[in-house]
Amino acid sequence: MVLREDGTALLEKLDGQDFDFEDGWRLSGTGTWQLTDDDGGQVVRLALTARTRVDGRSSVTATDASTPEPPSTYVWSFYVDRDQHDKLKLFFFYGDPDIGNTYMMARETGS
Repeated sequence: MVLREDGTALLEKLDGQDFDFEDGWRLSGTGTWQLTDDDGGQVVRLALTARTRVDGRSSVTATDASTPEPPSTYVWSFYVDRDQHDKLKLFFFYGDPDIGNTYMMARETGS
C-alpha cells in the first residue's frame, strides 16, 4: 500500500477486514485515502475506487459456490497507533470483531 501526499493510494493484495477476511480475496488497484480524527483516535480511511486485480490467500482452499464475488470497490478503516519507539503503526481488525485479530501493516525497508 502506498499513500501519496495528494490523497491518492496504490493498493496491492489487501485482505478484507472484519468478516470479509473470511472470504479469502485480496484486492489490488488504486483509490484515495483520508486521515480522520475523532473521539476514538485517528483513522486512515482507504477507499479502493478502481480494482485492477483479485488474488486469493494461499491459506484459503477450494472456492465455495456461496462465497460472494469480491467487491469492485471497498473501504478499509486503518487505526493509527504508536509503538514503544513512537513509530506509527497502521492496522485493522479481521475475522470476528469480538476476537480482536489485528492485521498490522509493516513499512518496507528504505521506504
